[in-house]
Amino acid sequence: MAQGFEFLKEFMRSPSRVGAVWPSSTGLASRMVEWIDWSAVDTVVEYGPGTGAFTRAILNTKPERCRFLAIEFSPILAADLAARYPQVQVVTGSVEDIVCICDEHGIARIDAVVCGLPWSIWTPSLQRSIMRATRDMLSERGYFTTFAYLQGLLLPGGRAFTRLLDEVFPTVQRSRVVWRNLPPAFAYRCRP
Repeated sequence: MAQGFEFLKEFMRSPSRVGAVWPSSTGLASRMVEWIDWSAVDTVVEYGPGTGAFTRAILNTKPERCRFLAIEFSPILAADLAARYPQVQVVTGSVEDIVCICDEHGIARIDAVVCGLPWSIWTPSLQRSIMRATRDMLSERGYFTTFAYLQGLLLPGGRAFTRLLDEVFPTVQRSRVVWRNLPPAFAYRCRP
């Protein structure tokens, strides 16, 4: 509950960067990671871990040998995440710089990206820039997963984001809806 309030405070400070008022549920976190073949993943990068809802799911699922890097824009959330999960390499920065961040950390390719970013509040050009850089960093058999709120499918921005995913990835699927998330959400599951 305390992490939920910390998340809410960050939203109030910077709604254009946080994009949600409450952390994702454990049900959505499970839906995000359950489809990945973790035996084929040597490096996983989490975009926008916030208070760590997806971080916990990744740590509970990934093999021990798998390297885990998390990129968080908020210095406050990044510091909290690093303190709670010392086994995760936490970078304070923007995923817009994914290529440079990977280069600085000696990562040539990413096998899985688990993404909690607020896509719908960003411009199409920023979405496209991040998505193309991400696609360029993914290994040939990589995994990209992000989520969307169910009601977002009705909005022009949500429909445009779905089209962008279809443009960037040959394979895009949707998980079942997680009704016990606030608000209800589903995972996009993308492969290069």
